[in-house]
Amino acid sequence: MAKIEQAANVNLVSRISAGTYFKGEIISPNDLRIDGKFEGSIVSEGKVVIGESAEVNAKIACINADVWGKTKGSFTVKDTMAIKSECSVEGELSVRKLIVELGAAFNGSCKMITEQEYDKVAAVMSGKEQPRPEAVSQHAQKKE
Repeated sequence: MAKIEQAANVNLVSRISAGTYFKGEIISPNDLRIDGKFEGSIVSEGKVVIGESAEVNAKIACINADVWGKTKGSFTVKDTMAIKSECSVEGELSVRKLIVELGAAFNGSCKMITEQEYDKVAAVMSGKEQPRPEAVSQHAQKKE
């Protein structure tokens, strides 16, 4: 019976369906698929999929990401981010591996990171760790 429960948990996916607008913060141990509109921040210990009809304005930290729709904001991805054809991505990417398909629109910056750099960002975003003072002061200087 334990094997059946474990198999079911592997397939859990949180979903914001088309026609739904959600504003806030999501922290999830599971995969997440967004087909509606989302504004806020996401920390996922799984894959984040931005569907074709999605419009997302967010700060996102996840293990893997596939973007099919429109996004603005920042992505910090521990492994692979795929920007699919016909999608639009604006913002800052911090990833280990990046795939950009022909026909995709990407406007912004991209930095290649290590797993340790990802872990630090995800810990701060999920509230498990406080940002370092020098990082806060650099952020404040950028706003001025």
